[in-house]
Amino acid sequence: MNRVRVWLLLAVAALVALPALAASPVWKVSKDGAHFFVGGTIHLLSEADYPLPPGFDQAYRQADTVVLEMDAEVLQSAEFQRAVVAGSTYKDGRTLEQLLKPKTYRALQQHLSSRGIPAAGMMNLKPGLLSTTLTVLELERLGLAGIGVDQHFSRRAGGDRKKRLYLETAQQQLAYLTEMGVGREDQLIAYTLRDMEQLPVLMRDMKAAWRQGDNDGLRKLALKPLRRDFPRAYRSLIVERNRAWMPRIEAMLATPEIELILVGALHLVGREGVLARLAAKGCVVEQL
Repeated sequence: MNRVRVWLLLAVAALVALPALAASPVWKVSKDGAHFFVGGTIHLLSEADYPLPPGFDQAYRQADTVVLEMDAEVLQSAEFQRAVVAGSTYKDGRTLEQLLKPKTYRALQQHLSSRGIPAAGMMNLKPGLLSTTLTVLELERLGLAGIGVDQHFSRRAGGDRKKRLYLETAQQQLAYLTEMGVGREDQLIAYTLRDMEQLPVLMRDMKAAWRQGDNDGLRKLALKPLRRDFPRAYRSLIVERNRAWMPRIEAMLATPEIELILVGALHLVGREGVLARLAAKGCVVEQL
C-alpha cells in the first residue's frame, strides 16, 4: 500500500528480524492500580493473516469494553453516503485534469484503464479520496482487502454483548480524507501511482513488522516517509487525532471496566504516538 495510506489500512518495513521471544502489537497500560489494553491494528487483512497475534485474544478475554476509532456500521447509512458524495469533489468546478501535471494525469488514466476502472467516476474526486479508493481497489484485486482487526473485534464484541465505544465519528474521519492532499494534488496522486506496483511487497513487510509489535520498524517504513513527504497530512491524520483522543483514553483509567482500545498501528508509533503520550503521563506501558 502506498506510504500515505498506511495510516488507514494498517492504513496503513523491509522485513525485520524477528525477536527471539515473539511480541505482539498489544500493550498493557497501567497507572495507580488500574489498567487497560491498547492494540495496534491493520484495517484490512487477508484470510491468511488469521489467526491474529495472540496478544489480541489475551487482552480481549480480559476486556469488558472494546474501544474503536469509529463505528464502521455508520459507513453504510444513507446519511453518511450523502456526506461522502457532498465532500468528495471540489465545489468550484475544478477537476484533477486541471490540477495534475500532464504526465501524472496520463499515468492515472493508464492505471485506471489497466485495472478496468471506469475513469468517469474518478476524475472529479479530491486527491485523498482518490488515493484511498485506488489503494483499496488494488488491495481487493490482490485479495488483501478482507476483514481487518477492528471489524473482527467489533463483530466479536457484538456477539459477546461486550460494550463498544468510539473515539471519533465517521464524519470526522471523512473530513480528514477529503482535505488530505488538497493543494498538493499532483504530488499525492503521483506518489500513489508510483507505489502501487510495490503494494504486495510493502503490505507483506508492513504486516511482518506489525505482527511483532515492531513500532520502530513501522516508524521507519511508514511514519517517517509520511512526515517527510506530507507533513500537513501527518499532523492532521496522526498527531492531531492522537492529541484529540488522549483525554478520552486517559479517562478510561478511572473506570471500573477494563478496556481494549484498538487504533491503527501508526497511531502507536513514535514520540507523538499514543503509547509515548501515555508514558509521559506516568503510565507503565508493557508489551504483551
